[in-house]
Amino acid sequence: MADPRSYRPKAGEIPTEPGVYRFTGEGGRVLYVGKAKNLRARLSNYFAPLHTLHERTRRMVTSATGVVWTVVGSDIEALQLEYTWIKEFDPPFNVKFRDDKTYPFMAITLGDEAPRVMVTRNTRIRGAKYFGPYPKIWAVHDTIDLMVKAFPIRTCSDSSYKRAMQSGRPCFPGQIGRCGGPCSGRVTIEEHRAIVDDFVAFMSGHDRRFVTDATKKMKAAAERQDYEAAARYRDRLLALEAVLEKSAVVLADRVDADVFGFEHDELSAAVQQFIVRGGRIRGVRSWTVDKELDMETPELVEQTLLRVYADAGRETIPKEIYVPALPDDLDEMEALLGERRGRGKVKVQVPRRGEKVALMDTAIVNAKHSLQLYKMRRSGDFVARSNALGDIREALDMDEAPLRIECYDVSHLSGTNIVASMVVFEDGLPRKDQYRRFSIASSTDDTDSIYQVLTRRLAYLRGTPDPDEPAETPDPLTDGEVEAVAKPKKFAYPPQLLLVDGGVPQVTAAQRALEESGVEGITLAGIAKRLEEIWTPDSDYPVILPRGSEALFLIQRVRDEAHRFAISYQRQRRRRDISSVLGEIPGLGPSRVKQLLTAFGSVSRLKSATPDQIAEVKGIGSQLAAAVHERLRSD
Repeated sequence: MADPRSYRPKAGEIPTEPGVYRFTGEGGRVLYVGKAKNLRARLSNYFAPLHTLHERTRRMVTSATGVVWTVVGSDIEALQLEYTWIKEFDPPFNVKFRDDKTYPFMAITLGDEAPRVMVTRNTRIRGAKYFGPYPKIWAVHDTIDLMVKAFPIRTCSDSSYKRAMQSGRPCFPGQIGRCGGPCSGRVTIEEHRAIVDDFVAFMSGHDRRFVTDATKKMKAAAERQDYEAAARYRDRLLALEAVLEKSAVVLADRVDADVFGFEHDELSAAVQQFIVRGGRIRGVRSWTVDKELDMETPELVEQTLLRVYADAGRETIPKEIYVPALPDDLDEMEALLGERRGRGKVKVQVPRRGEKVALMDTAIVNAKHSLQLYKMRRSGDFVARSNALGDIREALDMDEAPLRIECYDVSHLSGTNIVASMVVFEDGLPRKDQYRRFSIASSTDDTDSIYQVLTRRLAYLRGTPDPDEPAETPDPLTDGEVEAVAKPKKFAYPPQLLLVDGGVPQVTAAQRALEESGVEGITLAGIAKRLEEIWTPDSDYPVILPRGSEALFLIQRVRDEAHRFAISYQRQRRRRDISSVLGEIPGLGPSRVKQLLTAFGSVSRLKSATPDQIAEVKGIGSQLAAAVHERLRSD
């Protein structure tokens, strides 16, 4: 581990111009790449006293053996060079994008004599018009198959087209009705160009005038009893309707925008991108990001936009980009994207209202599901779980791998409704039938609550549970969160590792309970949420598990599950309490109480509602609403 003072440049040596810097380690490996508007001001932050740095930043600067920088002419050039170096050196402390594969596009080669529709991942074909990207290659083929039924244009390869035009014989796709270019012998080059223009116009804006036109022509052909022509127009109409059904209308016509939704925690992030062209969702992309250093949403947005658009073709960059938070270098980012696009300004903004906000919310929901799925798949890997347990044993200096882990968390509402949770993981997987929940009558603070809960829990390991404090336990019904009678045999099974949510104060309180219980052979640790540090008793420094490691991922999941379980119990208690209060009001039975809570969604919203708002709920009149309002105000 290097001392940053050994390679710290003198302040006068670092320029104040914009530029890009690289921290390097043993053998000259690039560990981290960053940019700055003022190199001297930015780099000085990395050489502050170690105890003031974020733990991950501290690990990076102590792993490095040197720092170099390159001055550039503008902030935009700094953005470009930063992205180039990240791609070239793949630094371990920069964010890692997973599943960021090249997505397929539909391309129409407008620069050709007879434009061709094709599937490609190359976005740099000269003169081509692109649509997409599409999530799967079969989705592009399905769309093309439907579109060529409505607008029969060329689909054959360039070599087949050239051979057919020279020999005068139709190309093979043309012979079987799969190609409608001049090479098929059915249309001239000029007529084909007109069909291509209609193809592009429909795909660009999904103009319904083509549907209207096909409907009129079909009816006219049927009236004059030209049933073959009517059948052709019918097939064209069905194909157009099928394409329209596959693309949901989300924004106004002619709106071209990309919408990004983010969901992230301390270790990972999920990104969902909706590609909207002509007011319709034309493609979806999603990927996960591993975060080595702590990163807030604005910086994550910036890194994502660089990754998505830095190498993108000009046709794929829209005029509008919607994100949940603006990047710090907004002006430079917009200028860079506008330069890449080559025509008009690109606007990066946060949606404020209307359909764009709704679409952003949908993207965020999808990002949440992606992150959850990513974690579930990672947890389901037996090898990964085994490695995680082994790494935890080594990091905490345990005699054996923690096959059973118990984690405790405390939840309260401004010091009231204090509850605690205990979750159990065996072999790296949750055992919901062994979860426990605790009610705490009174407590001075979180540390006292931890002490009380562990005292009650450890009593079972001595075989003498406190008769005045019966444990509350769930049955394995649904998600295992239904209260039932304790099962001492399960509750008496000791963990190898006991985790508490918190840092040094919580660990100290847990250690006191453990020592007073006389129970031995249990390793104790706490996990501090902000920095993901693992604290052990009587230790001046935390245990730092590698960012992105399976061990840290497992401990984080255990902690998050304990927090979720505690919060769900507290909310259940609050709803139960408010139901009891409302049940005392004459004329307000259980069904009407349920309607009130369902209508307002939460107890806090119901308490802040006016009598008129309460009276709008079905079955609640003005007099009953006034009584409810008065009772909640006096509570």
